[in-house]
Parts: sequence; C-alpha cells; structure tokens
Amino acid sequence: MKPQTSNLQPQTFISTVVISSDLAVRQSVARDASGLELVPDAVARPTSEEEVVELLKRANADRTPVTAAGGQTSTTAASITDRGVLLSLRALDRIGEVDLDRHVVRVQSGALLGELKRRLAQSGLLFAPDPTSEDDVTIGGAIACNASGARSLRYGATRPHVSALRVALATGEVIDVRRTQLEKNTVGFALVHDPVDWFVGSEGTLGVVLEAELSLLPLAPAVLGLAVPFADEERALDFVVAAREYRDVAPRCLEFFDRRALEIAREAEGSGRWALGACALVYLEQASKQGEDPPVDAWLMLAERFGARDSDILSYDGEAALRDARRVRHAIPATMNERGARGRLAGGRKVSTDWAVPYRRLKEAIAEARRLAEIAGVEQAVIYGHAGNGHPHQNFVARDGEELQRIERVVEETLKHVIALGGTVAAEHGIGKLKRRWLPLQLSATQLGVMRAVKTELDPNGILAPGNLFS
Repeated sequence: MKPQTSNLQPQTFISTVVISSDLAVRQSVARDASGLELVPDAVARPTSEEEVVELLKRANADRTPVTAAGGQTSTTAASITDRGVLLSLRALDRIGEVDLDRHVVRVQSGALLGELKRRLAQSGLLFAPDPTSEDDVTIGGAIACNASGARSLRYGATRPHVSALRVALATGEVIDVRRTQLEKNTVGFALVHDPVDWFVGSEGTLGVVLEAELSLLPLAPAVLGLAVPFADEERALDFVVAAREYRDVAPRCLEFFDRRALEIAREAEGSGRWALGACALVYLEQASKQGEDPPVDAWLMLAERFGARDSDILSYDGEAALRDARRVRHAIPATMNERGARGRLAGGRKVSTDWAVPYRRLKEAIAEARRLAEIAGVEQAVIYGHAGNGHPHQNFVARDGEELQRIERVVEETLKHVIALGGTVAAEHGIGKLKRRWLPLQLSATQLGVMRAVKTELDPNGILAPGNLFS
C-alpha cells in the first residue's frame, strides 16, 4: 500500500515523543549531502527506544510515513523526506562498555562513528569501516547504507562488522537478530539464513535500527601513509592494479585523485605548490604488526616502476599525520559540496556517482566516462576515491536545471557501460531516492520483485522511508 502524506497534528499525534511541525524545525532537517531539499510534515526526536516504538505503532495505524535519519550525510537523499515524519535518532547515542574478551561493543544507532572510534582507541580496538565524514556519520546511518570508506580495501564495508541488531519494525514490534555461528546450514532459502543482512543496507525501508553489536579489530600498532604523485593518470591507475597484486605490500587503502581532485588536495595540504608537475595522485596506507617495519622500500620501488615523482612523495607516520592526510582527502567532497550549493537556486546541484567495476577495468571505465562527458559537452567531473576496489567518485557540478539534466544523461550512459564491465551502479552510498531510477540497469524484474516481497512482509502498510529504493 502506498503511504499517504498525513494531516497529523503533532501535538496530539503522540503523547510522549517530542514532535514538531514548526517550519524552522522542519527546514533544519530538510537537507543532506545530496543537494536536494525536502521539507517533512513533522519532525520527531525520541529520546528512548520506547518512544520510537510508540511512534511507529501509531504511525502504522494511521498510515503515516516515517523516515529515519541520523547525521544526514546521505548523498542519495535517503535521510530526507517531504512525506510524513522525519524520525531523528540522534538522541539515542549511548555507547556501551567494550567487551574486551569478545571484541564487541553495543552501540545505539544515534552514536557518532568518530566518537565511537575515539572511545575504542582507548582500549586498543578499532571499528574498521571508515566513512570520511566520521564525525557526522551515525552508526545507524552507516548500517542503513552499508557504509564503507578507504579502508574497505582490506576490511570490507560495514556489513561484516555487524554481529547483531535490535530493530523496530514498522508495526512497532522490536526484534533482536544475531549472526549465526553455524558453519553448515541447509534450512530454507539462503536469503533467510541471516536476518542481520536484511537490515544492513536496507536504507531504513525494512525497519528502524535501534542498537547494534559491532565486531572490533585490534588497533594496528603502526600505520604508514604515502601520497604518491604521478605525471599522468594512466600510470597512476596502473600502479593501483600492481599494488593490489604485488606480494611484498599489503595496502589497507589505495585512493586515487585525478588532476582536478589533486588541485583541491594541494590547496588543503597548505603549501599550494606541492607536486606541481603531477596530474594524478595515489594515497595509500599500510598497517604493520608489532615489531614489524613497514615495507617502505618495496613501496618506493613499485612507485618508481610506474614513473612516480619520487621527490614529491609525502610520508604520513603517526596518528596525527594520518588525521592530516584524512583532512586533505575530505577537502575534496567538502569543496565539491560547496560548489554544488551555488547552483541550488537555479535548479542545479552537485551530482555524485558511486559506481564500481572490477579493479583491473577501472582505467577503461574512467576513460569511457570522460569520453561520454566530452561528447555531451558537460564539464568534466572531479574523480577521486577508492581505486583499490575499482570504485571512484565522479563529482559533477550542475549550475542550473538544464545542465543537471545533461549531466544525469551522461551518468546514465556511464552506468550502462559500467554494468557491461561487470560493475555496479552503487558501491558505497546506497540508492536512496536519487539512484532508484537506475536499479533496473543492474537488477532483473525477478530480483526487484523479491525485494518488494520482503518489503511487503516487514512493512505491510509501506510507511517506512517512502521513496528510498522503491518508487
């Protein structure tokens, strides 16, 4: 059933949840990193699990749409809505005690990822997924879109690090699901074996994550970061492929910056004159075990083989230096967000892609993406990101509505080529509202039908996150 926009009166809608229809409050949660603005009918700010449950029970009975949100860093408009209630979970931010024997921690969905990581570091532990904007990302949001980051090359995305979830379904029923420890299981369809996976990456469409048990890793004793400039893009991308396959190194991230991204990073680095002759950059990190020296010589030899500008290579050693490297990297999406915001009044915005291909085919995919933009007369995107996983970000800036349409046509043609190469239309940030038109490029009618069947079973009145994933 399609949810209808409610004419609710927030002051009588529910007795215990703080809920507001004040325009200023509604506008304060109307934007995320997508560049869109959607103003909800009301905003709910529960402070307990019981309030979330009460709200959902009443909303389900009244067919009132509910969209859960955390830090609202979504690039796909998954955390904003213009229908029904925007459910902010930021107040559910408790971080439990770390279980040092099992290497797990219980965390409520509104807790910030950066705060969690700082807390864990005191115990010598790490929650591996590392979205760049970790000080704005909530645990619930990371779970909702199966967030990853630069270190996903070694550690994977959020999914494998979630061992259990506490979830409120659309009806208000609360369920606890935990990953099985079985090594063998032949009961039923494989897709029902692990209910944790129903909710990780479901973008709020199947339930509201209240709390998660997260699996942790020991904090690496030492991490070396290297920023390696190259004279041209092709050799930089060839270096990435070689680094994936070279036995003497084990990178935990391989990040690519094209010329335009490098210009932004150069300014953020501070001097403005670093590696001036370079047209591309690869930033890498390698973690070392206790008492083990990082393989600096092996990295330098590999870089030299692909014509790196060795005199401009920067080394980042120690936590403070690595945070600085992270800051430089984060300057790229932050700068592109600012540029995109300038066109908002004229109907423009930043357009960010999230496709990925098998890593050996990344050079080919980027070349075709640039060719398609050139044919369409669209200004070339800033391209950067997780090249080690075959996963770059293209950031276009549309200055008005007409340019936005042309860019979106270029993106669609790019995605068709990506799929032909064995790739995906979305590798990291989910589908949300902006990318759902492209799901049929990748998923068959049967796959989409199974998704809808699961949605109907868990959310029979269709109230949760209208517009995310499903039209």
